[in-house]
Amino acid sequence: MPKTAARASHSAPAATDVRTGEAAHAAAPRSGRAVFRNALIPALAVLLATLCVASAGIGAVAVPFEEVAGSLFGGTGPHDAVLWQIRFPRVALSVLIGASLGVAGAAMQGVFGNPLAEPGVIGVSSGAAVGAVGTIVLGFSAFGEWSVTVAAFLGGLIATFVVYLLSRSNGRTEVVTLVLTGIAVNAVAGAVVGLLTFLADDAQLRSISFWSLGSLGGATWPVVAGVLPFAVAGLVLVPLFARALDVLALGERSARHLGVDTERIRLGVILLAALLTGAAVAAAGIIGFVGLVVPHLVRLVAGPGHRVLLPASALAGAIVLLAADLVARTVAVPAELPIGVLTALLGGPFFLWLLRRTRAGQGGWA
Repeated sequence: MPKTAARASHSAPAATDVRTGEAAHAAAPRSGRAVFRNALIPALAVLLATLCVASAGIGAVAVPFEEVAGSLFGGTGPHDAVLWQIRFPRVALSVLIGASLGVAGAAMQGVFGNPLAEPGVIGVSSGAAVGAVGTIVLGFSAFGEWSVTVAAFLGGLIATFVVYLLSRSNGRTEVVTLVLTGIAVNAVAGAVVGLLTFLADDAQLRSISFWSLGSLGGATWPVVAGVLPFAVAGLVLVPLFARALDVLALGERSARHLGVDTERIRLGVILLAALLTGAAVAAAGIIGFVGLVVPHLVRLVAGPGHRVLLPASALAGAIVLLAADLVARTVAVPAELPIGVLTALLGGPFFLWLLRRTRAGQGGWA
């Protein structure tokens, strides 16, 4: 055998081993991340269930874990009235609103292709504020005790339609135009809220402040029942757009070439996000940063795929809001902190840290 052939035959296995080793080394992190991604949703579900039980038991009146668990499964105890009239409705409303805001934020970031997008971009929060504050100041009471809630919900939906219609041109909407139109509508809505606040009396000012700062203190089973159909509809329908949102991340032109009707997808996602956010804001007031920070954090952990991102954002949003509400009602007993203030105080610095981390090249949005 020629020497060159011999050398080649001896070097080939070594080269193969090197390539095999490199492939195994490259595949190991991907495999590990896939396992972690697959375990993320079950882990979040377990954490949420644990936090629900803990939140129901912790408060001005402490309820033992065994009694909380027993009451959920039909048992009776000395604190049944506290659990079923106060704690359980509040836990249920926290979960629904947190999940709604988390999914709405993830959907908006996907459809805009921007990690800074959140439901407020399309005017739903500012529109809800106009509806609620207008009802309080003008004394509108056609829906009885539900008047503020209904007006806030309708105001959010109307503002979203106005933003979408004003940004539409030649049968299409551009993302930049949509964002700029949203900014303009938010500014006008803020001016209207400011004018109505100026006209309000002292009692009305207290109601406006309580609503605009966000609170889950008004949680009752009827309120939960009012939010439930909108939350369930949005949480079920938004994941149906997961594949389209993944394709849209490639760019609008590429998505159209791949057969995605970008205009229909954008309209559907925006309407569902408005539905989720409108119901949440109508029930609990303005709660900031949940729809912005939660999807961003989940994306850093789970990656950009919306098939995992959307349900994970729902679970993480519920966890964050439930934890924030627990802190809000226990840190200054017997007083209660506005939950919107708490989420802003915690979410603002945390999001700044995420932005610095992204700019430093340690992580990012894909």
